[in-house]
Amino acid sequence: MTSDRPDPAAPGIDPRRLTDLLARERAAWTEGRPKARALHERAKLSQVHGTPQHWMNQFPPPVPLIVDRAAGARLYDTDGHEYADFGLGATAALWGHNHPAVVAALRDQLDRGLTTLWPHEDHVWVTEELGRRFGLPFWQFTVSASDANRFALLLARVATGRQRILVFHHAYHGSVEQTCAVLTGSGVAAPPGVDPNGVDVRQTTKVVEFNDLPALERALEPRDVAAVLAEPVMTNGGAVIRPDPGFHAALRDLTRRTGTLLVVDETQTIPAGPGGCTGELGLEPDLITMGKCLAGGVPAGVYGMSDSVAAATARYTATGDGGLGSTLAGGALAVRAMRAVLGEVMTERTYTHMNRLASRYESDVDSVIAHHGLPWHVGRLGGRVSYAFTPTPPRNAGQVYSGGGSAVREALWLYLANRGVVLNGMSGAALFSPMTEEADVDLHGELFGAVIAELVGR
Repeated sequence: MTSDRPDPAAPGIDPRRLTDLLARERAAWTEGRPKARALHERAKLSQVHGTPQHWMNQFPPPVPLIVDRAAGARLYDTDGHEYADFGLGATAALWGHNHPAVVAALRDQLDRGLTTLWPHEDHVWVTEELGRRFGLPFWQFTVSASDANRFALLLARVATGRQRILVFHHAYHGSVEQTCAVLTGSGVAAPPGVDPNGVDVRQTTKVVEFNDLPALERALEPRDVAAVLAEPVMTNGGAVIRPDPGFHAALRDLTRRTGTLLVVDETQTIPAGPGGCTGELGLEPDLITMGKCLAGGVPAGVYGMSDSVAAATARYTATGDGGLGSTLAGGALAVRAMRAVLGEVMTERTYTHMNRLASRYESDVDSVIAHHGLPWHVGRLGGRVSYAFTPTPPRNAGQVYSGGGSAVREALWLYLANRGVVLNGMSGAALFSPMTEEADVDLHGELFGAVIAELVGR
């Protein structure tokens, strides 16, 4: 939860109005959800912070949104409230909460068995299709994107004989210990909320700012980095941070020249297009990782490999299991869902719909920002839209995480949610699915204009 102090990094907002609105909207949320309050108190007896994932406690509402059911791109809570859902499970529900093609595939597979620890024709179809879309010939299954990143980094160390990795400042790669590293005034450190006793990231990880090619070159020059793990476009901090022109070409050249493998994490950038940013930007990584939305909400992840990495992997796993995979990775239910997503959902037609609605949403937000002369900006990556409290798009995460803005994000989230619109609980981003409705985009535009007018006093 945020404090009631003024928010200097969200210029243009009246601090007194912000404080008053926060108090009012917090009270309205809590008073309108007696069942949620009771369930949350009950949950505190068996869940840390009273939430199934500890970080849900950091979401804006003083009492969690407790879902009774989800359908299409809508949520229905235990107290009878209905919401247009633009959070979409932080990309996990990108195709909607019950896309007909995914539901039909799952129902069919339920009668055929959930998991067997044996191959199925669906496995072959999915890996062939992933190769066609993303350009890498070999693919393996995991239970999550975090696992995909963990295994990809393991294989990079195996293939190169090096131990260290490099990530970009405030990138997000799930719960992989070595990637929980940021830049500070004294060098690389674990970020707040990550105990340095878990993994000493000063020994395992190098960190540079996104788009900083000179720093990247200095970090790779000693030739002790096994892999650069990169989000092709950074999206996790409440802004869309795009690569500078020529950045990815230079990144690829530097990694090849220093014998470093390049791993592209597409988990949050799939809204860019049917081939992710790899297809949209013409990237040529050695490995690709992804998860979340790939199986329509069923836990699943994958990682793809070049021929040379696959050869190293084959040698590494010639006997035993090599510490890769898990019993439920590539289970029949998840893979059937992946086949439905790749074959029937993740299509050009779907992205045309998502892009059209996302563009309308972007235009609505941009118009309100311009009308009030706010030094903010709005960014879009395909079916993902974020606004941030800087006048121009940031080039790196250091410009986003410089402090402030959190109270305004909380106020916006609560105001919208109290009136039936839910954004991402952490970043305030909006996602668009093939099941998102035009009327919900219109509703958000009206509410966003109203709350900003109240906060600026016009």
